[in-house]
Amino acid sequence: MAKENTKQAKAVCRSIRTSPRKLNLVAQTIRGLSVEKAVAELSFSKKRIAKVALDLLQSAISNAENNHSLNIDKLVVSEAYVGKGIVMKRMSARGRGRSARILKPFSSMTIVVSERGE
Repeated sequence: MAKENTKQAKAVCRSIRTSPRKLNLVAQTIRGLSVEKAVAELSFSKKRIAKVALDLLQSAISNAENNHSLNIDKLVVSEAYVGKGIVMKRMSARGRGRSARILKPFSSMTIVVSERGE
């Protein structure tokens, strides 16, 4: 079993009510950025789900500061990845007595922040 790196902290959010494909677009924008730039990027993003990603990033920063005693000024978003969750299936009435399926996907997101080495 590999020992987890002590110079990093992570935050996980499950059951986010959006498709993984849309959430991954937001994750791509912050991957590899410094924490200040990532917060600015998410704050001014027009995507609805960016607010949830911003809360998750703030949680990862707090975990790094309080649980792992890392320096906030040196933090970098080392990983930001998205996973699939459950899919709620609903029905919609259509013409001539038919029905159509509506899929309501959920996803999960993990953000890992690590301290940049000088």
